[in-house]
Amino acid sequence: MEKVGRKDWFMGTNVVHCLRSVDNLFVVIKEFKDYPFKETKEEVLKDFEELAGKLPWSDPLKVWKINTSFKKKKRCKKINQNSRFINNTLDSHILDYYENPAIKEEISTLVGDDLASCKDEKDESSKEETQPEVLKFRVTCNRAGEKHCFSSNEATRDFGGAIQDYFKWKADMTNFDVEVLLNIHDKEIVVGIALTEESLCRRNITHFGPTTLRSTLAYGMLRLCAPQPTDIIVDPMCGTGAVPIEGATEWSNCYHIAGDNNPLAVDRAANNISSLLTKSQIKEGKVSWGLPIDAVQWDICNLPLRTGSVDIIVTDMPFGKRMGSKKRNWNLYPACLWEMSHDKKCFAKTLFGMGHVWRKVHTVWVNIGGLHAAVYLLNIHLKLLFILQNKMGKELLGDANNEDS
Repeated sequence: MEKVGRKDWFMGTNVVHCLRSVDNLFVVIKEFKDYPFKETKEEVLKDFEELAGKLPWSDPLKVWKINTSFKKKKRCKKINQNSRFINNTLDSHILDYYENPAIKEEISTLVGDDLASCKDEKDESSKEETQPEVLKFRVTCNRAGEKHCFSSNEATRDFGGAIQDYFKWKADMTNFDVEVLLNIHDKEIVVGIALTEESLCRRNITHFGPTTLRSTLAYGMLRLCAPQPTDIIVDPMCGTGAVPIEGATEWSNCYHIAGDNNPLAVDRAANNISSLLTKSQIKEGKVSWGLPIDAVQWDICNLPLRTGSVDIIVTDMPFGKRMGSKKRNWNLYPACLWEMSHDKKCFAKTLFGMGHVWRKVHTVWVNIGGLHAAVYLLNIHLKLLFILQNKMGKELLGDANNEDS
């Protein structure tokens, strides 16, 4: 969890929402590092009820109002861009592309939803001028730890009831204005107000697969590699294309190649690229002819790439849980690493065995669906690789000569 200072927030709301490696944003009301939980459930829940009236709500609610106002302005700006794009930008020789039923439906959906939401916001603002605002809210409890004598639902019920009594807000589990977060991890409690309606990690993906990587994590993996202009960046096991799509969005001065051996994965990646292109053109209010990205079906163990043509390889290798198996990974990982050079234990051992070709620079540990996963930043030993390739070439040449003789 990254903390942003109050002064930084008030000065740059739009900047905070543009952070690419953040899944969710919320403003902290109060944090308890070592909360004194009582012995019985009744006493703990009673403390939660009393806690609602003791928290410093004033400044966090000011931040929430600023954030809500910013989101409304951003939405209306987007609507104006959409209208200009649909009415003024499309030239006659490009209309055929947008007559494609899938593209046409996507554009009309984007514009229609935004127009409806803008109308609702205008109606709400006019109501606020004539009558006092009664907010709708809900409480979400995220709890981790085995030594709690209460459940998440019980904490949500009692804490939420106390908030309703304190503010006279209306409880609504679906159409709420304010989402109060009660995050409990062992003896630590963080109470906050959510500033994002949904996770920012789903920003570029519309067609999901069984193991779709979060866009925020894909951004972090790419940033570790420090891409430079004109770099060729390849994801040889792209799945739905989360890594190359994030790369094409944030590092548009590089070229990104998404590849996979599964035709369904390649189709999903291509659909996600098409959807991103449509949204990008609507956002910019003008037609562009493409993005620096392409999708291709190939075999990871036999890549159709010229030697030395790739600058960076970024990929999410299968864990052997939802896709593949740990047993297959023992053969897959070494083959992949060797091809890319021209379960954690398995990869670590493979990496150790390939130490003459790859050098581990940095390791970042991440949580993916409850799994403790590692992101490895590797550099290739170019001199040693050149020597090995020359040696293999000579051996192959010698075998060929022996056969001829």
